[in-house]
Amino acid sequence: GGGYLTGGSPFGSNSGSPGGIGRRGALLQSLRPITVKQFSQATQAHADAEWVFENSEFGQVTLVAHVISVQKQTTNSVYQLDDGTGTLEARHWPDSVNQDSDDSQDEVVPNSFARVTGTIKIFGTKKYINANHIRPVLDPHEPFYHVLEAMTVQLIFDRGPPGAPINGQLPAGGTHSLAAYSAQGHQSEAKDQHSHLQPVPRSIVRFMLSQPQTREGVHVGAIVKAVGADAESIERALEQLMDEGAIFSTIDEAHFQVSQ
Repeated sequence: GGGYLTGGSPFGSNSGSPGGIGRRGALLQSLRPITVKQFSQATQAHADAEWVFENSEFGQVTLVAHVISVQKQTTNSVYQLDDGTGTLEARHWPDSVNQDSDDSQDEVVPNSFARVTGTIKIFGTKKYINANHIRPVLDPHEPFYHVLEAMTVQLIFDRGPPGAPINGQLPAGGTHSLAAYSAQGHQSEAKDQHSHLQPVPRSIVRFMLSQPQTREGVHVGAIVKAVGADAESIERALEQLMDEGAIFSTIDEAHFQVSQ
């Protein structure tokens, strides 16, 4: 079975697949809720690589935290934030073209809570969030909701979406976003629609439904890693699903999408 994971087989590495461009685009547009601790543990292989936390790549991040201090500068504003798991620095550069389009940052003051959305950057050895949006938190429950959301998304990445196999792992370096979180409704429908399937085909369908919906679909290499079965079983299951019309190939014979 190991031969399916090497060479030119569709079960091999997807680094050269045409779906890579779509995957990267989806990654950059994804939004992941995080805590300061997750921010501090995120790593980057090199300057042009994506940020990774526990084998999960991500693009933009969102965070709710207590504002310790605000430093207004000529070109940007610097916010020191603390969410109980650690502290970090967020920097916001106002849009010089549309300065009047977003005044919410002016309402963010020390000793209040704020939601920050942006990307992780590094200058020298110091990491910070390059905030493209920052606003005050008016709902006192929002900090708690955010922590629960961050925990939920992390559990989905670790264990798969609800109803998936316990050992179902999302692919290392795969595209991760809130699409996995929002796909739970589709998961419930899939339980009934595909309940007649054997475990491997059923796991494949549920995993595919948890992934971002793109034109390319899901690469077979990601399916192999996520489902945990051997490549031959995956191949048989994919053929069965295509014969039944449950899935179809997209840009090539290595990418599949669920029929809906």
